[in-house]
Parts: sequence; structure tokens; C-alpha cells
Amino acid sequence: MRKSYLMTPGPTPVPSEVLLAQAKPMIHHRTPDFSLVVRECVSGLKYVFQTEKSDILIFASSGTGAMESAIVNCFSAGDKVLVCYNGKFGQRMAQIAKAYAVDVTILEYGWQTCVNPSDIANHLQANPDTRGVIITQSETSSGVLNDVQAVGEIVCNYPDCVLIVDSITGIGAVDCKTDEWGLDVVMTGSQKGLMLPPGLAAVSVSAKAWRAYERSSLPKFYFDWKKYLKNLEVDTTPFTPAVSLMIGLSEAIKLMREEGIQNIISRHERLAKATRFGCEALGLKLFAPPNGRGNAVTPVWVPDGIDGKKLVSIMKNKHGVTIAGGQDDYAGKIIRIGHLGYFGNFDIITTLAALEMTLMELGYEFEAGSGIRAAETILMEDSK
Repeated sequence: MRKSYLMTPGPTPVPSEVLLAQAKPMIHHRTPDFSLVVRECVSGLKYVFQTEKSDILIFASSGTGAMESAIVNCFSAGDKVLVCYNGKFGQRMAQIAKAYAVDVTILEYGWQTCVNPSDIANHLQANPDTRGVIITQSETSSGVLNDVQAVGEIVCNYPDCVLIVDSITGIGAVDCKTDEWGLDVVMTGSQKGLMLPPGLAAVSVSAKAWRAYERSSLPKFYFDWKKYLKNLEVDTTPFTPAVSLMIGLSEAIKLMREEGIQNIISRHERLAKATRFGCEALGLKLFAPPNGRGNAVTPVWVPDGIDGKKLVSIMKNKHGVTIAGGQDDYAGKIIRIGHLGYFGNFDIITTLAALEMTLMELGYEFEAGSGIRAAETILMEDSK
């Protein structure tokens, strides 16, 4: 028998309480029982998104569905939109916008570089008719954390420009103060910090975003925000929802409320720090820049002479620890260790142990146990 550990930045492990809640007998979605579930989910997501002013809408879709909903509900064909990206998923937002004939300007940064808020300020000064700024808070592909608070302070000065934030791997791992930072649209997916299987997406919609909705003329049906808002007023959904996932979400939010959102963020900071220190103690180089490392995932350069794809394969198939490889140009060149959602101290220790054993098997030279010791030091210090 071999026990398996899922250490990817999505999907992430699911708590037993959530799994058991989803295993309950099916209920009909047009009943008072399910309306109670809807109310619990909306209220809980407001807590997690740190918003009282924005509306919360929930879709049966992946995070990409939430991305597409933001485009079709906020813009019209030909609208000027600025997309800032430093990874695969920021790039996806640009691709979606272009598919709907939005006039996209791209601020592209390297995958190891943070978005510079000053570049956004300069662009808006030169193009005050810009209708939207789109940015990823926590970029899953690169591990880079962008300063959406600073961007919010800039965009709030433009009443006809909405700020759309992809926080799919940010929510639940890093601070995302939706109201305080002036974030008009924030999105996440169920298989990340919410500790659920894939299949749900959620967005927060501010008053400014609703004004953008009224101007928007792009085609929309399944992702029409107004349909969801109208139904949420009576605690239901416009289309058949993912009933079991919604029940699981209500249970996951109970766990998150019990821990407390700031404690959750602190836990993620601790696990990320321990992972980074452990990898560096092995002589490995971190991928994301020191001034922009998030708490959701730690990308690490594969050492010279080591086959990155083989490293991932051995960890999974021999040691039972599944991590993620690099994407696009970085496939085989970096590995990504996830610690987003239902993770604790010993998940990190186990993963570093498997990484050490795999590196030894592949001929990489280092002091055995050094990564584990470094991580333990961080975890013990932060538990005092």
C-alpha cells in the first residue's frame, strides 16, 4: 500500500468533513433546503472575499468560466481594456477578451517579474477612456504575487474603468480585501483555497462593475450576471446548480470561519516560508522574485543535469507525492509545490522528504535531511 499526497496548486486536497457533506443523499435544488445552502454559501463567500458591499455570484463552472463572465458582463466590442500579465492565466484573460472583439492592450512582463502599478497609472493617464484593467493577483503558473492593492488605488480614480482581479489561487491564501482595496470584480475557483473538488466558480461584483454591466452589449446567456443576481434575491440559481459541490462549499466555509480568515492567511504564509527555506537549503533556486512571492505555490528551478519531468514522475509514482511541473516554456525546467487550501505542517515535511529522496536517486548532490531541517526550523519558530 502506498499513501498518496496531492501537493499541486489545484486541485487541492479536500477535508473529510467536506467529502462527507457531499456524500449526503441528493436534494432538489428548488426547495427550502437548498435555498438555505445558497444563503450559507453567499454569506460565507462574502466573508472569505472580505466584502460587504459587493454581490457574490456562484457558477457551476471552472475558474475560466468566471473569467469569461467578467469579460462579457463588463464590456462591449471595441472597448479599450488593459490586460497585465506575467504568467499563463493572465494571458488567458487577454485571450478571452480578444475572442469577444474587445480592444486589448497588453502589459506583458516576464514570468519572474511583478506587474508594475506605475505602468498602469501611466497607461490610464494616456488613455483615460480605458474601460477596464485586468490583473492576476496570484499567478498559478509562476508563483508571482502582484500588488492589486496598489492597482486598486490607481483605478479608483477612473469612474468608468473597472478593475478585474483573477484571485483564483489568491483567495484563501493571501489577503484580498475586496472592499477596502476597491476591487470591482474578484474571482476564484472551488478547487483552490476553498478546499473543494473542481466545478464551482465565484465572482464578487461591485457597484461600479454593475454600472459597467448596464453599458455592456456583449452576448451572454449562461454567465449573465443579472440572471444570477435576480435568482439570488430568492436564494436560488437560474440554472441547475452543482448541488453536492454547493453543500460541500457550505461545509468548507464553516471550517474557514472556525479558523478565521487572517489565521488562514498566516498559516499559508508559514507553509510557503517553510517550503522555500527547505528548497533553498537543498541548494535549489526559487523561481518567483523575492518581492513578489505568494503563499499558494512555490515554483523552483530544476537543477542543471536533472530531468524535471522525470523528477515529477518519480515523486508521484514511487513516493506518492504529486507536485506540478512547469507550464509552457518552463515545462521540465521548474517544479511547483502547492500549499493552498487544506494543508498543514507535516504535508510540507513529507513533500520535502520525497523531494530529497528523488533528487538523491537522480544523482543530485546535497546534504541529506538539510531541506527537512530548514523547514522544521521555520515551522517550530512560527508555532511558538
